[in-house]
Amino acid sequence: MLAFLVRRLLWAGLLVVLISVITFALFFALPANAPGSNRQGQLAPNLQTQFNLQNQSLPEQYKRFVGRVVRHGDLGKSLRQPLTVREIIGKALPVTASLVLGGTVIWLLLAFPIGLLSALRPRSLLDRSLMIFILIGISAHPVSIALMLSYLLGFRLHAFPVAGYCDFFYHPAGSSLCGGPRYWAYHLILPWFTFALLFAALYARMIRAGILESLNEDYVRTARAKGAGSWRVLRRHVLRNAMLPVVSMLGMDMGLAFGGTVFIETAYQLPGMGQVLYRALTTNDLPVIMGVVLVVAVAVTIANTIVDILYWFVDPRLGVRRRREGRLDLALPWRPWARQRVKESAT
Repeated sequence: MLAFLVRRLLWAGLLVVLISVITFALFFALPANAPGSNRQGQLAPNLQTQFNLQNQSLPEQYKRFVGRVVRHGDLGKSLRQPLTVREIIGKALPVTASLVLGGTVIWLLLAFPIGLLSALRPRSLLDRSLMIFILIGISAHPVSIALMLSYLLGFRLHAFPVAGYCDFFYHPAGSSLCGGPRYWAYHLILPWFTFALLFAALYARMIRAGILESLNEDYVRTARAKGAGSWRVLRRHVLRNAMLPVVSMLGMDMGLAFGGTVFIETAYQLPGMGQVLYRALTTNDLPVIMGVVLVVAVAVTIANTIVDILYWFVDPRLGVRRRREGRLDLALPWRPWARQRVKESAT
């Protein structure tokens, strides 16, 4: 386990370094007259000036850039607002994190029951009804879903607020007029369900296919032949193996999830990272664009690393196979047939 953890952390560190190199190349290293960098135009020297990189070699520029970001968290100052990029991202990041994490929990809570029920009753009326929900979730755009939910549940029924955001911790001197966990969740219920509907439909199909495939495996038939009950087979054999592709895709979808937050934050007027990036792109605010790209890329890398570590605990083959190999090698080191059996089981 320790070796696996160290390898994943090393790969994550290497990926973060690669992200910093690409970010530096896009915003600093490309000359003003290079293809694809003309959009920077007159603003590129201002970005160079903020990090004191004039008349320096590229390795020295990269060293200074990484040093300021790592040691001081300095991402520069906005060219359009009297704020630093760190302050802008610090205000927007909790909003997007609340939307993504809450929406992820809701889409998993929706996807697992839907996928499980559809797989246990294939081609039934229940299965076909749930597949209609999945079809709507995959086909509808997040903006259209947000507008419908806002109109029906917010404007017509007055059950939830149509727009706005409340901080999790209430600050009387802050800019938000409300706060506290209750109002925080109350204002995010509609954005959470809007965010979760698309991914819940995709994951429900994945879970349904995984369960149907696992039900036809030999180890499931063997467990039933030994007298194991349906719930025990489903809990100990089917669900654990059906979760493997879900855990793998969960980390990969974090980057795609951020793309969806841009539309949802626009529809519900949430001051998150999507809105910050949209305003920075429309005003060509390069320091803010660079800061958002760097922070989001590092956050996605961390999420993928956490998912890889969780995969160790979910997949029973990773731990059982290695424990079995180590136990055979330790107990029977002098028997050649034992080593041959270990190699055959590994392959």
